Amino acid sequence: MTSETIISIFLGIGLATSVGFRVFLPLFALSLASYFDVWSLNESWAWIGSLSALIVLGVATIVEIFAYFIPWVDNLLDSVAVPLAAIAGTAVMVSTVANLDPVVTWSLAIIAGGGTATAIKGTTATGRLASTATTGGLANPAVAAIETSTAVVVSTASIFAPIIGAVLVIIILALVFKLYKKLMPKRKQ
Repeated sequence: MTSETIISIFLGIGLATSVGFRVFLPLFALSLASYFDVWSLNESWAWIGSLSALIVLGVATIVEIFAYFIPWVDNLLDSVAVPLAAIAGTAVMVSTVANLDPVVTWSLAIIAGGGTATAIKGTTATGRLASTATTGGLANPAVAAIETSTAVVVSTASIFAPIIGAVLVIIILALVFKLYKKLMPKRKQ
């Protein structure tokens, strides 16, 4: 495996992690990176760097970000966003991974990309439901701000410094696991 392949895997996992917080923001970031030749995408995914994709993903990102600041709408979005996160996490992973056999690429994309995005999106959705239940939705905009900021930071780090992005992913996954354990009801023995 070449260093280019390893770095591309770090990029994909970092963006897939960001997808768990905001579905369209990492896709928009990847579109910007491709459009401005910061990252080259696999040939079949080069369309993500087109001007039309950049505009569509930019508008979708803005709508998604603002919608998450509206209590109760954010919970409705989560019901749609969990399956979308699996698809988008897989897509960002497969579009960035370089120099691997297609079977390995798709397996890695489904497991690492889709799996990571789904795990994080599921945990954030559960956290938002807890926030809605305990505060009547009043704390949800703060939760949305934290999630959006995390998506921006991890997407940016993944694009410009994929190794730092990978370290952030490890930290986020550890925090998500702790939050998941805290939010899940304890089993009676």
